Amino acid sequence: MNTTDPIADMLTRIRNANTSKHKTVDIPASKMKTGIAEILFKEGYIKAYEEIKDENQGIIRVTLKYDEKGNRVIVADKLIMGKQNIEHLMENERFKFYEMELADQGNVDRLFSENNIDVVYHMAANSDIQKGGKEPSIDFNDTLLTTRALLEGMRKANVKKMFFASTSAVYGEMLDVKLTETTGGIKPVSYYGGAKLASEALISSYVSMCDMSVVIFRFPNVIGPRLTHGAVFDFIRKLRKNPKELEILGNGTQCKPYIYVLDLVEAIVKLTEEFKQGEEVYNISVESEGTTVTHIAEIVVDVLGLKDVTFKYTGGDRGWKGDVPRFSYDISKVLSTGWKPKHTSDEAVRQTVSDAIKAGM
Repeated sequence: MNTTDPIADMLTRIRNANTSKHKTVDIPASKMKTGIAEILFKEGYIKAYEEIKDENQGIIRVTLKYDEKGNRVIVADKLIMGKQNIEHLMENERFKFYEMELADQGNVDRLFSENNIDVVYHMAANSDIQKGGKEPSIDFNDTLLTTRALLEGMRKANVKKMFFASTSAVYGEMLDVKLTETTGGIKPVSYYGGAKLASEALISSYVSMCDMSVVIFRFPNVIGPRLTHGAVFDFIRKLRKNPKELEILGNGTQCKPYIYVLDLVEAIVKLTEEFKQGEEVYNISVESEGTTVTHIAEIVVDVLGLKDVTFKYTGGDRGWKGDVPRFSYDISKVLSTGWKPKHTSDEAVRQTVSDAIKAGM
């Protein structure tokens, strides 16, 4: 038996119990399975879990989580990062997946024609600003053209509600300003930020011309389980290769807020439930100040249990061209809804490193 069999068995048990609509499922316990259960719980895939001791190895009792409203979820993605993040959903009868290029209008029109869609959550975009900075067509295609195709698909299908994932990058380099949703004079300094701001403008025109209702969420740096890029990911990967030395892009003083993904999801769910009509923009972030790149490195070193690590800086006040060295959000608008993040920026970083280690990174 290879080491992946117990994990596959655990996920199969959960999937089968979910399909059969069981309230709980019992799984033979192990430290690895407990770690997986913790990740599934924090990610919101299960309602709860508990460890129960017996005369043998013990069990983990997982309480399953269902959508009480009976909603179906349709997901479309071209799987640049692979499909490992959604494999556990493929057998769920309320989940339907399309592998497709969303910048292609024909694909999007088919998506709407084959399904009765009420609400669109538009999360499709290039998520790696540094990568997009090397090739402008990535952001033009994956960020802006996907927005245009989805809006046109909605117009043709008479779908009226969208929730759009935007970004702090739309503000550009406004270093000493507490950024509010109405801050003026914004000038993106990256292709990614430009494509997102252009998407926001296009959305506003469809709201006006087609009587749509849209909420725009401007995210900061989002972190949590299953990272694929970014400072936390890079630092862990580099230190696994060389635990004595860590290269840090820039001078390490770059400072930005980091939000834990589950806090972000809770904000989106709350605003989704309360939103009625029109167009609203929300900055979503943490209440604390941001975390510097050097402090991210210190947290990673600490959680990994390393000692005497030398930091080597590449120099300059930013990591790459198009990077914004620091920014600060005013989130009073979203806080007024009653939502409150559970993690500070530093706590989000520390939790993310722990998540990565538990996942075997």
